[in-house]
Amino acid sequence: MNLRPLFLWACALGIAPIALGYGLVPGRSMPLLFETLPCDRNVLHILRAVMGLYLALAGFWVVGALRVRWRQASLVTVLLLCAGLGGGRVLSLLVDGPPHWLLSAYLVIEIVVASVAAWMLGLPDES
Repeated sequence: MNLRPLFLWACALGIAPIALGYGLVPGRSMPLLFETLPCDRNVLHILRAVMGLYLALAGFWVVGALRVRWRQASLVTVLLLCAGLGGGRVLSLLVDGPPHWLLSAYLVIEIVVASVAAWMLGLPDES
C-alpha cells in the first residue's frame, strides 16, 4: 500500500481549515484564536494572502495524491513549507520568546510533517 497519496490528502485536509481560519474572516478569527487586537487593513491583507498560499498548496497536494507524476513535487512542497514555517517559528522563539500555545503546537506538527515528507521522499520511486 502506498502511503504517499494518503499523506498528501491528510496534509491538504489539515491545512485547509488553518488557511480558512487565517483568511476567511481574520478580523474575527485572530482575536478569538490568539487573543490579539483586531487586525488593521494591512494585516488582513497579509492573512488573506497566506490563506491563498495555503489553499493553493493544498490544491497541489490533492493533485499529487491523485497523479503519480506530481507526487514527488507535492511531497517536496510539503517538506519546504513545513520546514520553512518551522524554521521561522524557531527563530521567533529565540528572538521573541514563546508564542500562544496553538502556535507552539503548529511548530510540533510542522516538524513531524516535514520529517514524514522527507522520509517519504527517500523511499523508492513508485511505478
